Amino acid sequence: MSDTLRNIVTTPEKRPALVDGCVELVEKEVSGKGLIIRGAFKAVKKIKPGFVKGAVDGLLNDWLDKMEPFYSEWKGKSEGKLSEYLNSKSGEVADALLTVTDERAKTSKHKTAAKMYGKLRPSALKNVDAAIPGLSMLIETYL
Repeated sequence: MSDTLRNIVTTPEKRPALVDGCVELVEKEVSGKGLIIRGAFKAVKKIKPGFVKGAVDGLLNDWLDKMEPFYSEWKGKSEGKLSEYLNSKSGEVADALLTVTDERAKTSKHKTAAKMYGKLRPSALKNVDAAIPGLSMLIETYL
């Protein structure tokens, strides 16, 4: 097994906890957002309970693959914590992560969720960027 970020943090014993941690992070981030985002999130959860956890689990590998170049750069520098490095590149990391959800939204069978995503996408970069510190610390926990 290679030492990619995905292979390190998604072993069978780590993945469930990482997914749960990501869901908790999403819940925390959404709770601090405006009425429209909180309402859309609540609607999605009501329409399809378990959707958020399923979406996180389904997207996790692709997100980690998008983070791999940042992980490799950090690893090559051999200085500081991964979370510090990712935080310093938060805009780039957020943009990379959103390329995954953009593609998935285009092909989603969940038309209501895709429609809501489309409406919220203009503010998504700012929101994902704000979540990078929590995400980076969470991932660092599993290294």
